[in-house]
Amino acid sequence: MAEDKSDTNLELDPELETIYADMETMKERFAKLLLGEDMSGGGKGVSSALALSNAITNLAASAFGEISQLEPMSPDSRARWRKEIDWLLSVSDHIVEFVPSKQNTNGIVMEIMITRQRSDVRGNIPALKKLDGMLMECLDNFKDQNEFSYVSKDDVGSKSNKKREGDKWWLPTPKVPPNGLSELTRKWLHFQKGSANQVLKAAMAMNAHILTEMEIPESYIDALPKNGRASLGDTIYKNITVDHFDPDNFLAAMDLSSEHKILDLKNRIEASVVIWRRKMTNKDGKSGWGSGVSIEKREQFEDRAETILLILKHRYPGISQSALDVSKIENNRDVGHAVLESYSRVLESLAHKVMSRIEDVMHADNLARNPSGDLKRNSLKDSASRASGKFPSAKEDLEKLNYANAPPTSMTLSDFIGWSLEQEKDSKGELSNGNETAKLAKQSSAANSKKLSYIERLETLGGRSPSTRQ
Repeated sequence: MAEDKSDTNLELDPELETIYADMETMKERFAKLLLGEDMSGGGKGVSSALALSNAITNLAASAFGEISQLEPMSPDSRARWRKEIDWLLSVSDHIVEFVPSKQNTNGIVMEIMITRQRSDVRGNIPALKKLDGMLMECLDNFKDQNEFSYVSKDDVGSKSNKKREGDKWWLPTPKVPPNGLSELTRKWLHFQKGSANQVLKAAMAMNAHILTEMEIPESYIDALPKNGRASLGDTIYKNITVDHFDPDNFLAAMDLSSEHKILDLKNRIEASVVIWRRKMTNKDGKSGWGSGVSIEKREQFEDRAETILLILKHRYPGISQSALDVSKIENNRDVGHAVLESYSRVLESLAHKVMSRIEDVMHADNLARNPSGDLKRNSLKDSASRASGKFPSAKEDLEKLNYANAPPTSMTLSDFIGWSLEQEKDSKGELSNGNETAKLAKQSSAANSKKLSYIERLETLGGRSPSTRQ
């Protein structure tokens, strides 16, 4: 009887029950990954890389959802995200490469090859975890604020705020005081937006870099038109090959009224860039540009196309993936690339959602202070100015993300109030508490004479902290 009682106590132990439940859940997750999402076992599943990518994407969607309002994650959702993302990322611990090493055996030094975690995974996973933590901290900072709240879409009091640009009717509407937010809270919101923007740019740059590393699938290449002009169409082709090219004028002539049209333009331009590069690499004499166009001109047109892609990427960060990106992800067989791409992509999406919710509150505040005014967000002019011209190197900036002990880049409203009182005599426009972000923002913006590619520009912007925090 005593033995039975002991067994009963073990079965009722909450800690053991949690451990057993986690083990069963983990086995279920990895069983699905091994089956390639084909539960029938018939061998019709996707590759391990794609299955892992889908698992990370689905986990983020279920744990975070839409992020309908600015508030900390619930403890259950946070615990689930931390636990299960660590399970999925644990696969990267076994992605290794051979590196030379020396071994001393009885006084004899021999050169041998040992395994070490692959360099790209070893360098990027900690940086992505750092960005993950920054996003969680940014959401946590909204737990103490009490100046704005949310009302449901059916609430009568929310009708006055239905003017907000690109309103998503299913989201709750921010409600601010009749005279708007206080000046201190307004500056604090700008600070939080800057923190989320830093995460967005870094995740965006990392995701673009990983996608560039992936090979272009043959199926995508086989479906391409014969030349770049056929891909672009006559109108886009003429606008991109004019003597005096201006990105603002080009985009002003395009119809960007819907996400479908923006995505279509991006698909056309990406396809044309792939075609031109292949023709120049393969020295194909049947180029659609004609024999009278020099290689320098072709490179110039390609650079213009990459500039447009850069502007579209930063002008519309929440847009769906292009056909080229989808094709690369679906046909990728590199598990390391799959982990890095999917993790950076979900962080990019989450950072964009947080920024959008902050902008919703700012828009409501703007309407309360100036009912006849309108809050303009994500102006194309600002994006174009960031995309054009030369960019400084930002390798040191990106390396800052790897330091786990770096000071936080965001603060609660209470912290901000205390900090603001101490810093009220400082120069206007700097909203920093002396951390690494402030140091990066003050770095020189001297132009780099070297011509930068699309991915290099993205990486540079990703590494830089926001310059507008006032």
